[in-house]
Amino acid sequence: MNRIAIIGGGISGLAAAFALEERRRDRSARVEFVLYESSSRLGGVLHTEHIEGCTVEAGPDSFLTEKPWALDLCRELGLGEQLIGSNDAERKTYILTRGRLVAMPDGLMFMVPTKIMPTILSPLFSWKTKLRMAKELFHPRNYGPDESVASFVKRHYGAEMVDRLADPLLSGIYGGEAASLSLRAVLPRFHGMENSHGSLGRAMLATRKNARSKRAAGPPKPAPPLFTSLRNGMQHLAETVVSRLTPASLLTNAPVESVQPEAGGWVVSAGMQSGHFDALIVALPAPAAAQVLGMASRELSVELGAIKYSSSITVGLGYDGAVRQSLPPGFGFLVPRSEGKRLLAATFVHNKFPHRAPEDRALLRCFFAGVNAESVWSLAEDQIIGIVCNELQQILGLRAEPLFARVYRWKSAMAQYGVGHLDRLDRIERLRRQLPGLALAGNAYRGIGVPDCIRSGRDAAAELFKP
Repeated sequence: MNRIAIIGGGISGLAAAFALEERRRDRSARVEFVLYESSSRLGGVLHTEHIEGCTVEAGPDSFLTEKPWALDLCRELGLGEQLIGSNDAERKTYILTRGRLVAMPDGLMFMVPTKIMPTILSPLFSWKTKLRMAKELFHPRNYGPDESVASFVKRHYGAEMVDRLADPLLSGIYGGEAASLSLRAVLPRFHGMENSHGSLGRAMLATRKNARSKRAAGPPKPAPPLFTSLRNGMQHLAETVVSRLTPASLLTNAPVESVQPEAGGWVVSAGMQSGHFDALIVALPAPAAAQVLGMASRELSVELGAIKYSSSITVGLGYDGAVRQSLPPGFGFLVPRSEGKRLLAATFVHNKFPHRAPEDRALLRCFFAGVNAESVWSLAEDQIIGIVCNELQQILGLRAEPLFARVYRWKSAMAQYGVGHLDRLDRIERLRRQLPGLALAGNAYRGIGVPDCIRSGRDAAAELFKP
C-alpha cells in the first residue's frame, strides 16, 4: 500500500489527487492519499462568482487552448459540453499610447511583425522602431547565456518595443516586469528562434510558411479558439475534480508546519492531523514549500525560497447596456508602465466570452499586479474601486457608476521566473532526487497557467511510481 500526502489544495494538488484516484480505481496501484489544504476551500485561485446574471472570475478567466492538459482533464471529467472558446472574431487588443487606445496591428505575433503594411501604418510605433523591425530581418544568430526578456527584445527591436508591447503583455501573464523575467524560461520559443535563424522575423515567416504547406497537404481545419474556459466558470473545474475524490481524504483548514523523512517514508506535522506517509507531493507556492521542507533539506529550502512571487488584484465591474454599446470592440487593453497609471490591463469580458454576461450588461475585469498591486494593497475596497473607475474614465471616457463591483486580492500568487530560473530548476531537481518519495508541483517551476499546473500535478503523481 502506498500512502501519499499531498500538501496544497490548488489545482496542482487537485490534479495530483485525481491522478492518484485514477490509479486507485483502475487498480494499477494500491494507493491511498490525504490532501492537506491550509484554507477553508479547495481550488486555490480558481474562484468564480455569479452576480446579476454575470459570471465573474476572481482568478484566471480561461486557459490557452494550445496547451492540452486542461482540455484533457476537462474531457476526462465529462465537462466537454461545458467548454467554451473565446470569441476570436472580436479579438482585438489595444495598447494605451500617449493617453489614447491604439489597436495592436494585424499580424503581430507577440512582438514579431509577420505582416508588413499593418505594422508600417500603425501609430503604435515610432518610425525609429519600424526601421529597427526592418533591420531585425538581418539579426545574427546568438548563443549567449540566459538574459532578461527586456534585454532580448531591446537587442532585436529597441527600447520602445519593450515599453509598448513586451512589458505590458508579460505583466498581464506573470505580473512581473520584462526587465527581470528570464528569456529561456518565459519565451523559450523565441530563444530557439534566435539560435536557429538569428532574426525572429525570418523564423516566424518560415514557421508560417511550413504551416501553410501542411494545411495545403490536407483538408482545411478551422483554427481553434485562442482561449478556452467553462460555461459556469473556472471554479467548476476544481469543484468537479473534488466531487470525484473521496471526501475523507480531503482535509481543509489543515496547515502543514513541516515534513521530515523518517523510517523510509515521511512524517507530516499538521497538529492533530499529523501522519506518516510513504511518499509526499508538495504542491505549494515556492516560498511556502521552502518553509515546509526546511527541516528535510536546508539546501532545497534555500533554492525554493529564492523563487520570487508577485501579488495581484482583480476587480470585476458590471455595467448596463448603454455602457456596453459605448465601449470599443475587442478583448480589452494593456497599459504600459510609462503611461503612469496603476491599472495594468482591462478585459471586456462580454466581448471575449459572450456567455459570461447578458446582452444588456457590460462586464469588465481590471487588473493590478506586482509593484502596482502593492501600491494599492492596503487600501479599502471602495478606494481600489474608486481608482479603477477614475482610470477607466481617463482611458475610456467611462463616467457611469458600475451596477456592481468586486475586489479580489491574491497575495504572492504569481511566480516570477527570474534570469537563471532554469539553472535553479536543475539544482532543485538534483536536491529533490536526494529525498526519495518526494515530488513537487505548482506554478513555481515550468509554467504558471492552469494547464501547466495541471500537468505538474499529474507528473508529480506519476513520479512517485517510477521504478
